[in-house]
Amino acid sequence: MSVAFATRHFRAEREADWARLEALLDRVENKSPRRLTDDDLVDLPRLYRATLSALSIARATSLDAGLVGYLEALSTRAYFILYGCREPWGRQVRAFFTTGWPRAVRGIWPELLLSVALLLLSTLAGYHLVRTDPAWFSALMSPEMASGRDMSASAATLRQSLYGAPTQGGLEIFATSLFTHNSQVSILAFALGFAFGIPTMILDLQNGVMTGAMFAAFVPHDLGWGLFAWLMIHGTTEIGAIAIASAAGIHVGRSMAFPGERSRMAAAADAGRRGAIAMIGVILMLLIAGLLEGFARQLVRDDTARLAIGGTMLMLWTVYFTLGGRRRG
Repeated sequence: MSVAFATRHFRAEREADWARLEALLDRVENKSPRRLTDDDLVDLPRLYRATLSALSIARATSLDAGLVGYLEALSTRAYFILYGCREPWGRQVRAFFTTGWPRAVRGIWPELLLSVALLLLSTLAGYHLVRTDPAWFSALMSPEMASGRDMSASAATLRQSLYGAPTQGGLEIFATSLFTHNSQVSILAFALGFAFGIPTMILDLQNGVMTGAMFAAFVPHDLGWGLFAWLMIHGTTEIGAIAIASAAGIHVGRSMAFPGERSRMAAAADAGRRGAIAMIGVILMLLIAGLLEGFARQLVRDDTARLAIGGTMLMLWTVYFTLGGRRRG
């Protein structure tokens, strides 16, 4: 009985404030913050602090569990109204593309340079290995990835793979499969960063040597330039996305290995947030790359046109990530 009496007395003293706060929250959630008067705006934080104080007392004195639950729910609602993000969805999306994403990518630029360097150097290494000893091709490329474009393929077969009409039986299905595969590779590259970035760098090297091995199969048939154009039309977007994903993973790994004056967890959390923002954009880049690879590369079969499309995409991404989100003036 003493607990019940204390609960009734406690509630009677403060219930008017709780009802007032609940009414204000209902008005904001169901209508608009603009419907609040100046007095309402002053009362809202005051009532929130009073409710938090009441919740603290109720917990400390072991009052009725139902009352404690009510105060917890009311405090949570008030918190999100006062401190949660209330920006319209459209404004948040615009802020992501105008400032958030390019700034996040610039924030990992040392790791991005390292990722690009690993991809380029491993491509040269893969090319050199296979040109020196063709047996390396089967060690670097799986039969599924090669799809008949190996060291024993004829020039006609390789040329058909570059310039022949699409035979996938549905370019939209082909584009979807490419997007799914590349997204999995990029997410894996980012996720492996927690192991100090080492597995991510190994994945970069693997992608590079496979590309180099493919060039080693085409160059002897004077199709190296054609392969470059074939890859360029989507590769400037796709490889850029994979490089950014790898850079984000390496960034997390570097922060864990060398946290500086911060704790290891704090450094990893900060790097993870920056990397996650970059990764949201990476998925969009891969969607664009999938469309370019699934449609444009199959329908545009002129080297000059392919290079023009790929070069334009490279220029657009470079300008966007270099200048996007910078303060003017």
